[in-house]
Amino acid sequence: MGKIVKSGKSFKGCVAYCMLKNEAEVLYAEGVRADDIRQTIEDFNMQRKLNADLGQAVGHIALNFSPEDALKLTDEKMLAIAHEYLEKMKIGNTQMLIVKHNDTRHPHLHIVYNRVNNQAKTIKDSMQRWDNVKVSKALTLKHSLHLSQGKQQVNRLRLKGPDQAKYQLYDAIRAVSQKVRSVDELQQQLKKQGIGMQYKYKSGTREVQGISFSKGQYKFKGSEIDRSLSYCRLSAAISHRIAQEQQQQVKPSLAQQLRQRIQENDRQRAQALSYGKGNGHSLLGTLLEQSYFGGQAPQDDSQFYRRKKKKGQQVSR
Repeated sequence: MGKIVKSGKSFKGCVAYCMLKNEAEVLYAEGVRADDIRQTIEDFNMQRKLNADLGQAVGHIALNFSPEDALKLTDEKMLAIAHEYLEKMKIGNTQMLIVKHNDTRHPHLHIVYNRVNNQAKTIKDSMQRWDNVKVSKALTLKHSLHLSQGKQQVNRLRLKGPDQAKYQLYDAIRAVSQKVRSVDELQQQLKKQGIGMQYKYKSGTREVQGISFSKGQYKFKGSEIDRSLSYCRLSAAISHRIAQEQQQQVKPSLAQQLRQRIQENDRQRAQALSYGKGNGHSLLGTLLEQSYFGGQAPQDDSQFYRRKKKKGQQVSR
């Protein structure tokens, strides 16, 4: 739901994008005048001067909701979720602007805030991306909102810059990783597509600790693109797939098992017919003999008469 946007150093560009968008609606403003965009920018810049050493003073977050939730999301509901989000992200006591955009199928808000708070202290953003994932998921579940099924639902055509590069890398790495036998082979195959892959080693050793991917001017850690693309998870996924393929090659399929069973039954039936013809007996006669003699047919008639004669001699004695 939440997306951390890199807005650079300029409040002017960020505020202009949020407020001048077609059909944009300002839902909330704190510490800034929102009636005139020039005054809004001026207010943000005035406070940032309280901490002139902070270069990246612009905070910008987009809160995106699913189109499936559009009918039940009023402005008040989205604003309440936005405030809850900011509280959990520990963003407060500062200038704030929350604007609703109506240019897409999915409802979404843009939050602009000053990283120089009202006491001239810096609002930290070092762990924001990780916190954003946890907070967004928690709020989605709490408010019974639609949970998107991964990156497959993202509209690639609307992506630009680093976001576009990140998803291009994700799609390419996932596709190639389904065909290779090792991480080293993955590196070779990605190189053919103009994608760089670099290992991060433990200091002073050849032990791999991490992995990163690059395309054009952009470079990301594997875990930044997607958690499944960290070195450990990627390596484990390839090994698991290979083990499954080997197991399937050894174990016959259900169709093969049925075919083998039918062939075995045909062979046994043919042997039974051959046995009946070779001894002058019919198959039915053979089965009757087996039933009469307790499941075992006598080897020949002489054995039967010898046992009968011996039994008569014992009675006469």
